[in-house]
Amino acid sequence: MTSQTPDTIVHLLRHGEVHNPEGVLYGRRDGFHLSELGQRMAQRVADTIGDRDITHLRVSPLERAQETARPLAEARGLEIVTDERVIESANKLEGLSFSQGAWSIVKRPRIWRHFYNPARPSWGEPHREIAARMMAAVEDARVAAQGHEAVIVSHQLPIWTTRLHVEKRRGPLDPRKRQCTLCSLTSFHFVGDRITQVSYSEPAGDLIPLKDKKAPFSAGGAAEERRP
Repeated sequence: MTSQTPDTIVHLLRHGEVHNPEGVLYGRRDGFHLSELGQRMAQRVADTIGDRDITHLRVSPLERAQETARPLAEARGLEIVTDERVIESANKLEGLSFSQGAWSIVKRPRIWRHFYNPARPSWGEPHREIAARMMAAVEDARVAAQGHEAVIVSHQLPIWTTRLHVEKRRGPLDPRKRQCTLCSLTSFHFVGDRITQVSYSEPAGDLIPLKDKKAPFSAGGAAEERRP
């Protein structure tokens, strides 16, 4: 690939808000759909980036991701390519309710054994495996959209893990400190097959309820750029 090859951008789009009144850690379970607010978020993304040169759309098979992709697919006239590699991370705590927050773990001694090794993590899919499968999908999306833009609709932990991998840094495991809000875009800018810049934006940031904003990255519509 030569230096004259037009830049390609692959955006990692997190899905919108899910209807989950019981606070269940739904993971890869079926039956969890976007809430009414989540549908508005998905439409906001389509309204915001629907006029960009997006030629490829790759999506997790889970309902919330498929529903988030649908308005953008309609706006761009694109086929949704379902890709198992961008699915939510595996988690042994799937199905438990965390309606009282992450600190409810302390009240459940039976699940403490899953937290003996945060680096793996011991409660779910290793970070290296998440990054490997996500990067393989990113590469396929880059090739499919070469010279244009692609969107991959995925989930918070896979997106955040992939960004940390690209930037060659370690980051917080605490979900409150991940820079990956609902319907945010983590964008990889390629020159040829090399990522030269990472940018981040929140097209639906102003729709996120204040209680759900993840400190310290809570500025709706904020954008950040980093170079690997």
